[in-house]
Amino acid sequence: MKMGEIPGAQLGVIGALFLSVASSVSIVICNKALMSNLGFPFATTLTSWHLIVTYCSLHVALRLNFFENKPIDMKTIMLFGILNGISVGFLNLSLGFNSIGFYQMTKLAIIPFTVLLETIFLKKQFSQKIKLSLFVLLLGVGIASITDLQLNFVGSILSLLAILTTCVGQILTNTIQKRLNVSSTQLLYQSAPFQAAVLFVSGPFVDQCLTKQNVFAHKYSTVVLAFILLSCVIAVFVNFSTFLVIGKTSPVTYQVLGHLKTCLVLAFGYTLLHDPFNARNILGILIAIIGMGLYSYFCTNESKKKQGGDVSSMPQVLMIKKNRSALSSSSCS
Repeated sequence: MKMGEIPGAQLGVIGALFLSVASSVSIVICNKALMSNLGFPFATTLTSWHLIVTYCSLHVALRLNFFENKPIDMKTIMLFGILNGISVGFLNLSLGFNSIGFYQMTKLAIIPFTVLLETIFLKKQFSQKIKLSLFVLLLGVGIASITDLQLNFVGSILSLLAILTTCVGQILTNTIQKRLNVSSTQLLYQSAPFQAAVLFVSGPFVDQCLTKQNVFAHKYSTVVLAFILLSCVIAVFVNFSTFLVIGKTSPVTYQVLGHLKTCLVLAFGYTLLHDPFNARNILGILIAIIGMGLYSYFCTNESKKKQGGDVSSMPQVLMIKKNRSALSSSSCS
């Protein structure tokens, strides 16, 4: 790696993180207005529309040569897309069959489950400092967002399935991009149709179970249609930034970023939508921010140490190669 490439790579990561936060907070506020104020509660069906619009947008971008399409094994991409679609369905069902507090616990559990799966199956090592920062982060988000914990058997099974499918899907997002050397845009473009198909077929049924309403019988006003269109446009940036962040960083970092979004959504909900807010929310957000700061600090330090180790080992590697070349040349002569 050249010296000039390091700042550029860091700038790309920062840009991806900023795009992810900005688009995710925007779509939450838009969807909350759509569902709470305008009476459109069909979250799963709306997500399928998001993915259809995302695919169409990327198809236009492909035609305009903004990126090149790299073929990926059809079986791999099909299973990946279906898995991601199923995880969204399980998350929505988990919210429908559980209390909000238990749903938040489900989302919090994604980080430790991801760490566990990466440790077992990918042999990835997480330092004690990283684990401590994640614990502080989860504690803060829990204090800020969890209100009640009402447990039921069906809801618990759905939450467990949501955690497993989400963790595996995010780990695969990172693994596929790195092992097959494909960009986030290429992976999203090829997987979006399968994910959209799963949600488009199952969405009306899931929404019917959760809301007792039929999405096709809903009366669509001009304002509702305008907010749906706005939500779909923002979703293009959300879906793209999700794949971009996971590809450039890791599934755990993406989950940490997700909890930053939770804190920002709580803050914006209070300032813009006048949601109820108390001292416990403020305390939890502050603790979460401390945890995120520690996570960023420890990750940066470990990354610098790793880069320093790689650089210091380069002269030794070159010397070994020279010695081997000298030996081989002397043996030939």
